[in-house]
Amino acid sequence: MNLVMVVHGPEAFDAGDVGRLIGLLSPRQVLVAGVMARTAAEESGLPVTCTDERPSVVLAALAGRSCLVNRGKTPESGRIFGEIVAGRLRGLVHVETSSRTVYCWDHADRALAEEIAQLTGYALVPGMSTGDRREGVREVRGCIPGEAVFVNGIVIGTATDETVVLSGEGGTVRAVSGLDEKPHGLEKLLRAGLPDLGAAWCKSGPVRSAPPRQGARVSRAGRVAVIDHCGHTLYQEIGEGVCGVLAVGDDTTAVCGHICSHAGIPVFGVVDGDADAIVEPGYAPGSVVVEVTRGRDDDLGRELAAVRDLDPACWEEWVEETLRILAGRVRVVVDRRGG
Repeated sequence: MNLVMVVHGPEAFDAGDVGRLIGLLSPRQVLVAGVMARTAAEESGLPVTCTDERPSVVLAALAGRSCLVNRGKTPESGRIFGEIVAGRLRGLVHVETSSRTVYCWDHADRALAEEIAQLTGYALVPGMSTGDRREGVREVRGCIPGEAVFVNGIVIGTATDETVVLSGEGGTVRAVSGLDEKPHGLEKLLRAGLPDLGAAWCKSGPVRSAPPRQGARVSRAGRVAVIDHCGHTLYQEIGEGVCGVLAVGDDTTAVCGHICSHAGIPVFGVVDGDADAIVEPGYAPGSVVVEVTRGRDDDLGRELAAVRDLDPACWEEWVEETLRILAGRVRVVVDRRGG
């Protein structure tokens, strides 16, 4: 078939979809888009290549036959995701495993879509993406009321409707409708600069439902990476020579703990108790999570990054000294120093 499969999200790996599709379609290459998808892909052991780009960017750069593979949290959210990606391309063949559907979006390769549908037994459905975008406004569709809503990896509130409408006008980001705002989250988002909502990574719901798998412990000596409320940047920071991660923020600590559990990298997390339960936690041996008893995790995290040497001789020694510095200001809520 000479096909390149681009897989989005961890669920397609966790549900076994990717392995089955590789067996049925025999793609020449499987590319993985997304941070948590990379974690699930590495845990699966399948022959794939991981990227740091979003699916539309990966697909746009490909020549020849390609398709998007996705498993939405619901069939409708999966369809909406495919439509969004298609709106940024000139045609898209989208394999949505949650509904066993092959969508042929816009001016996609109809012959390829038919071939995939025949080989998989999935239904073939044509579709047209709307591509409608209002300047300075972003809709996050397919939400389930009560779940977290993210912009660029930061939780900015809780969905109250199936569609969240955000505005980026007036030098700030605000909810027009469908969102119970989290002021602290919006503050964190804007701290990095006003995002371009049209290009921002927006999603809702948990980032992964499966628990993490434990990997072998990395070297106990090396550099400490700092991740401050941007867990989606983790893979850019945990290259060779990293012995641990200083994670700032409840959700960031949960994401870093989950990903680093498989990578065998311990985490020192600084939280203040406002987690949004976006991923099942898990921590590599040597990890410690502290909750601030005075102030906010932001302030304490920035202080630690500024005053602590991030090139320690030993992770365990760095943790012990950091806990001594923080004595009386935090309480330990997770302690995996014993294994």
